[in-house]
Order: sequence, then structure tokens, then C-alpha cells
Amino acid sequence: MANIKSAKKRIRVIETKTLRNKIVKSALKTTIKKFETAIAEGNAETSKAAYTNATKALDMAASKGIIHKNKAARTKSRLASKLNALNA
Repeated sequence: MANIKSAKKRIRVIETKTLRNKIVKSALKTTIKKFETAIAEGNAETSKAAYTNATKALDMAASKGIIHKNKAARTKSRLASKLNALNA
């Protein structure tokens, strides 16, 4: 355990940030899973709405630094290709 006051504060701050990051990552995974479920059902309208929600969640996570911006772009690209394959 840290003895210095600033080190103790850093530990508290890191715990708070870690919890927030876990919450956002979990919600992100849920939105992506909802999109993939809509794709599996073959419903074009719900999958398009789910795609919009997933891309928004990916962009927000990338802007907050929770995931890397290239990972967000790569994931959005893969989701878009799945959506286009459904509509084709």
C-alpha cells in the first residue's frame, strides 16, 4: 500500500476510472451483440437502427480513449460490411 498522500489519491482515481471504463466497454459489447442478433434474424430495419447505435457507441468510446480509434474504425467497417451483405 502506498504511503504518500498523492499516491493514495492516484490509486482512488484509477479505481474510479477503471470502473467507468468497464461500464462503457460492457455497454459497447451489448450494443454490438444487439446488432449481430438483428443481422442473424435478417431484419433490415432493426439491424440498421442497431448499426447506428453501435457506431455511435464505438465513436464515443474512442473519443473518451476507452478503445483505440483504429479499433473503433475497424469494428465499424466490419459491422458495415455485415449490414451491406444483408441488404445485398
